[in-house]
Amino acid sequence: MLTGKQKRFLRSEAHHLNPIFQVGKGGVNEHMVKSIEEALEVRELIKVSVLNNCLEDKENIARQLADETDAELVQVIGKIIVLYKQSRENKTIELPV
Repeated sequence: MLTGKQKRFLRSEAHHLNPIFQVGKGGVNEHMVKSIEEALEVRELIKVSVLNNCLEDKENIARQLADETDAELVQVIGKIIVLYKQSRENKTIELPV
């Protein structure tokens, strides 16, 4: 689990990032989860946008993505979800203690 200080740090790190995945009316599927897991391994911190035509609640999508990818849900703001998962191979983000 992330501390409040770590979440604040990750939010500031994610501020300049662009969303690299979009959840549309099809919702979350297995292929998307696999792609997000791979992106998290490379980048550690990613943004996912929820499109207007998505029928599911963005909070539920955020929780589902975090659970299925074993990532930490950093933030849901507007229609943007920020996820973090420490990389096994490419650790680049140093979290504050």
